[in-house]
Amino acid sequence: MSEPSALRVGPSLSYPEPLTSSCPVSVIDTLVARLRQGDTRALARAISLVENEAPEAAAVLSACFPQTGRALRLGITGAPGAGKSTLVDRLARHYREAGHTVGVLAVDPTSPFTGGALLGDRIRFQERLNDEQFYARSMATRGSLGGLALGTADAALVLEASGKEVLLIETVGVGQDEVEIARLADITMVVLVPGMGDDVQSLKAGVMEIADIFVINKADRDGADRVEQEIRGLQSLAATGAGWASPVVRTIATTGEGVERLLTAVGEMRVWLNDDNRLAERRARHWERRMEAMLRAELMRKARHNGLDAARMREYAVRVAAGDQDPWKLVASLAKDLTGP
Repeated sequence: MSEPSALRVGPSLSYPEPLTSSCPVSVIDTLVARLRQGDTRALARAISLVENEAPEAAAVLSACFPQTGRALRLGITGAPGAGKSTLVDRLARHYREAGHTVGVLAVDPTSPFTGGALLGDRIRFQERLNDEQFYARSMATRGSLGGLALGTADAALVLEASGKEVLLIETVGVGQDEVEIARLADITMVVLVPGMGDDVQSLKAGVMEIADIFVINKADRDGADRVEQEIRGLQSLAATGAGWASPVVRTIATTGEGVERLLTAVGEMRVWLNDDNRLAERRARHWERRMEAMLRAELMRKARHNGLDAARMREYAVRVAAGDQDPWKLVASLAKDLTGP
């Protein structure tokens, strides 16, 4: 396989010596130390804490953060039925055979009954349940847009801190609003399949902007040539420059055909990202957006703590709707109470 054995995607961060029982550490420090030492139960517990926004979540993430920055994050998105899950399984298999530790985050639709991931059983990973170097987690979207659960970025950080070298992040589907994967992943694959309606129109829905690699899966079907021609045609209409030219790779995930060519394309993009500080810039853009979201969430938590609950917001909304209060002056006053002049 052409995939190089070493993963060089970011600055190496040195890991401190393992904690011993004699060290006066907190419960959070103990949890993080256990997940870093390969304790799957500790890893699962930590992800649950951040996914459920538990009071301990921020402390867990803060403790995990220094151990991150080295993993390769691959985002896989595309229309439902394109074979993303099977492709993720194949990619995971290849990376494990190459000796890399692998984590999978599969973002599924939310069950209307339990609120959990609808496809959470992940039967296709059963054969690797005893593989300590592999971990898969299903996460529910819980109504969030962008194709990603709100806690996916946090879960990815915890997985990376546990020592996983490759993270495969699969989204629910792709559409006009579902482009968040490109902000989280180092490399984004958009999976298309022949015979699923108006292919050109689906490509116009923001996909051209987020695809680092186009994957035509189920390429043995009629229409694969037409899908590739449409991609090439749209690429020729897009603005050109000295940037990355997104390759088009054909695969048949059920048999594994084309997966090594896909890994070669991933390796070529890794090389490109590691030149001219491109990866650092891409990750800086991710953190810029993410910190803005974190700040908004923190301000809302502070506002609720200060009495701005749903009932108070409803009261203000009724006043504004009746024309009794100026919403701009009201919001400025509320923000001043939270942050000062």
